[in-house]
Amino acid sequence: MKKTLIASAIAAATFSGAAFAADGNMSASELAAKMDSMPQVYGNIQYAVDYTDIDGSGSGLDHFDNGTTLGVKHDHEIMPGLTGFLKLELEGINANNKASSSGIDSLDEAYVGVMGDGFGQLWVGSDDSLYESSIAKIANFHEIGTGLDGSYTTGEGDLIQYKTPSFGGLTLGAAVQINGETDAESKSYPYQLAATYAVDAFELAVAMDSNDGNTGYSKDGFDGEVVDPAELDDNNENTYGVRATYSMDNVSVTGEYQTRKDVSKEFGVIGVYSMGANQFSAAYQVVEDDAPGASNGDKEDVIALQALHNVSDHMYVYVESFFYSADNDNEYAVGADQKTRTAVGAVYYF
Repeated sequence: MKKTLIASAIAAATFSGAAFAADGNMSASELAAKMDSMPQVYGNIQYAVDYTDIDGSGSGLDHFDNGTTLGVKHDHEIMPGLTGFLKLELEGINANNKASSSGIDSLDEAYVGVMGDGFGQLWVGSDDSLYESSIAKIANFHEIGTGLDGSYTTGEGDLIQYKTPSFGGLTLGAAVQINGETDAESKSYPYQLAATYAVDAFELAVAMDSNDGNTGYSKDGFDGEVVDPAELDDNNENTYGVRATYSMDNVSVTGEYQTRKDVSKEFGVIGVYSMGANQFSAAYQVVEDDAPGASNGDKEDVIALQALHNVSDHMYVYVESFFYSADNDNEYAVGADQKTRTAVGAVYYF
């Protein structure tokens, strides 16, 4: 760390102490209240070593940053029963390689909102979309990720999202994305609807994504530029998904199904078993190509295994293995329809 940065940190700490002292003899409860009103800073560093073997096309070993982030969040009571909140999470640190890192250079989440027991939750900004958080659990469960997911294309930026309070276990939600002329070829308002019903150990969720507009907007890095019309999504079919989860003691089982006409179908199931500080899971996913043409009906599937150990309250390690196969003979390389991938990783978080 540079000396100037250390000096700045010492100066900030000294200033904070002086500011508290200026308030006079502050009581312990007043000091606690002042500290509680400050934002919470959190973050993590994630490292992984990955070995990939493509059948008939060689293998390779890689060490990489698997999503190191730094964030801040805050909430406060606006009035009794209504709370305002904020979250800002940054990434792109590339903590594994100083030579290729330019520091924090990208955004993961940024939103503001209000919530209350009788109001529900309304938030605006960049966040996981309502459809993704309701349905797409298996691809997002793993530290590395299976890479097989549904065909929903509404991005994670410029979202206005709302969820109702629970009505006897039933929660409804809606989201809309505001795409202006500066973000895509023309204005569009992709929307999502979702419903989740939870009772005892069972949870059922259904959702849809209208998929209007550009498939990559705010999801694959478009940054305010006008998008080439060739990159716009010309398939306006909706994506529909359903997920069911049953949890009992230290075991949970989840199944999900997603479909979009003339694009693809996805089915997946995962079982998770927790034993003390350890977690084990096994999952299976299959995606079928539903697009018109020669590849229609082609399938790709993956078996995913995970073993995770919580070393402490702030650190865990894991091993994940993925076994892929595809009907397409050239799916992973020329003449390669099978691939295996194994990763060993560690995460320290605060």
